Amino acid sequence: MTKNYKIAQSVLVVIYTPELDVLLIRRADTQDTEFWQSVTGSKDVLTDSYEATAIREVWEETGIECAEGTPLYPGFQDWNLENIYDIYARWLHRYAPGTVLNTERVFGLQVPAGTPVTLSPREHTSYQWLPYARAAEKCFSPSNAEAILLLPRFAAAFTGRGVV
Repeated sequence: MTKNYKIAQSVLVVIYTPELDVLLIRRADTQDTEFWQSVTGSKDVLTDSYEATAIREVWEETGIECAEGTPLYPGFQDWNLENIYDIYARWLHRYAPGTVLNTERVFGLQVPAGTPVTLSPREHTSYQWLPYARAAEKCFSPSNAEAILLLPRFAAAFTGRGVV
């Protein structure tokens, strides 16, 4: 029997309002009640684009639809940032033997304040909107915190559909 390993290419999507409040979600697969993060997830297959993966993960984890042709798609931005980091030891078993690094592509999604969030209970237990600096402080992942701290720069450069 062949094991389906996770692909070590993932996305991080910072969902935020025009006021720079950031959506954080708490992971369900950890005992740490303070394990807060933005939307994250891996490609399903190697040929998936990062953009398609980000749009799918936003939908799966929050119920927010941001695919092309939807009202929120104009707020979806590829920040053209990639982080390469060591996979946490507790999750190495999910990857092929010898895989120790993950490449993470960073996106932003601007949504109106009050956008409804519907969590996938299998993945997350709760959510909160916080001012960006406070959200960065609460993040478990250093790359997630760093991306959130870059939000003012990317939000200021964002003028609608397209890459900043």
